Amino acid sequence: MRIPHQQLSSAVLRAVVEEFVTRDGTDNSGVEQRICSVLQQLETNTVELHFDPESVTCTIRPLSDSES
Repeated sequence: MRIPHQQLSSAVLRAVVEEFVTRDGTDNSGVEQRICSVLQQLETNTVELHFDPESVTCTIRPLSDSES
């Protein structure tokens, strides 16, 4: 399910993006840069925020991958 990122407060959006970019837990270097990059991609509509009710997780997908 697509979630319009504009409907989230800036604090919630940042928390979702931070969780997404650190999800793998392997490399925490450059986290701030990755967060800023994803936020910029959301603003330029190259990626979208999606929520999966089955796994109760959010993910960020390239715009071309969005189908649900």
